[in-house]
Order: sequence, then C-alpha cells, then structure tokens
Amino acid sequence: MLIETHCHLDYLKALPLEEIRQKISEAGISKVITIGVDPLNLDKVMELSHQFGEIYFTQGIHPHDAKEATEVEFTKILERSRDKKMVAVGEIGLDYHYDNSPRDIQRKQFERQLQIAVDTDLPVVIHTREAEEDTMSILRNFSSSLKRKGVIHSFTSSMELAQFVLNEGFYIGFNGIITFKKAENVQEVVKITPKERILFETDSPFLTPVPHRGKENAPYYLPVIAEKISELKGMELEILKAQVFQNSLDCFFKLTL
Repeated sequence: MLIETHCHLDYLKALPLEEIRQKISEAGISKVITIGVDPLNLDKVMELSHQFGEIYFTQGIHPHDAKEATEVEFTKILERSRDKKMVAVGEIGLDYHYDNSPRDIQRKQFERQLQIAVDTDLPVVIHTREAEEDTMSILRNFSSSLKRKGVIHSFTSSMELAQFVLNEGFYIGFNGIITFKKAENVQEVVKITPKERILFETDSPFLTPVPHRGKENAPYYLPVIAEKISELKGMELEILKAQVFQNSLDCFFKLTL
C-alpha cells in the first residue's frame, strides 16, 4: 500500500481524471494529497478532494506566488483548516533560484503561514531551493511550536539542511529526482535519512522519473520512487513501503482518520 504525499492533480492534462484515478488504484495507492500553491488553485484542490474519497488536499501559497497573496487567501487557509480533508498547510517556503517574488515578501509569507500551521495544529509542506540559511533560520523560530512538524518536499538541498530538518523532527520527501543520473547528492541524502523519516511523492506533473522521462508525470509512477529508494537503502521493498505508509499516516492523517 502506498500514499502519494505530493502531487498537483489539477495540473495533469495527458489523461482524463477518471483514467488517472484507475491507474492510481491499480498501482496500489490508497490516498493522494493534491497541493495548494497559489490563489488560483486553492479552490480547485479542495473541490477535487470533496469529489473523491481517496483525495486529500493542502492549502498554501508557494514562494513563487508570495507577492500575489492577499488576506483572502490567508483567510481561506485558516478557515479550511477545519475541513477534515485538509491535511497540511502548504506548499510554502522559499525559492531563491527563480526569485519570482521578492525575497523579503517570501520570508514574510513563509512565516505567516508557519504561524497558521502552529495555530491550527497542522503539519507543513515546505519548498526550499537555494535558500538554506534563511530556511533554517526561520524554522528555528517555529519548529518547537510546530507539534506535527511536516515535510521538506522534493528535497534537493545539502546534507547540512537534511541533518538540520531531521534533527528538528521533519520528514523528507523524495521523488523522481532520485532516479536522475546527476542526482548523486540527493541519493546520498536518501541513504542517511532514517526509514522512519522518508515520504514518497511524485510532484507530478513535474519531475517524471526514469524510465518514463518524456511523459507527463503522474501519481501512478510512485512505485518507481519506492523501488529506487529501496535500492539506495539496501532494504526489502515491502518493508520500506510498509514503513513509509505509516510515516505518511503519522505526518498527515493523525487527526483525520
């Protein structure tokens, strides 16, 4: 049994949703978390979760869109935290690679949404790219108050950040990047991450894993991620899958099941 902890169902275009859901079921995936990222899709991901029993959702403003966030979005995040199918505040964080939003605004919105997670007792889904020092600095101020912690998703950062977030009690999310030839740094992080702190994700439709490069990524490729991580860690696949399934429940579904 598997749980897809991070995808963007409302972005998938290659197949009809019903066919995607069928393939997800056939892949042994029992739950799917579709992620809120910007003012335009917060409603969409919630509606998808209310339409289908296996789909859950998050609400958050991605750092790319931090400059677009208004009180309307933060009110939605806060109010929807009471929805039994909202499982996290996210995707939030910092992205200094693209700088689509000014860095001071990214930091402000990151902190604001971390406080919402503290106030609502929800975990967080964190994006961080080329912003390690500020990510660690901000998390130092919030980590002790985040009782349910959360996940650093699509991890591509340094061993230093990995060790920091693991010491703080966060999970690390790994996706198709670990199958890429030039991802040795991420593969090394997989090896040192305790099995009790790993989450599987696809981040679909992005980051399609090998050997499916060139196709739109989708949650039904999640078994490829599980297989690669079992190889990197030298673990029996079924033992790893059982552990990560429990990790996913502990991180996201503690208060909803």
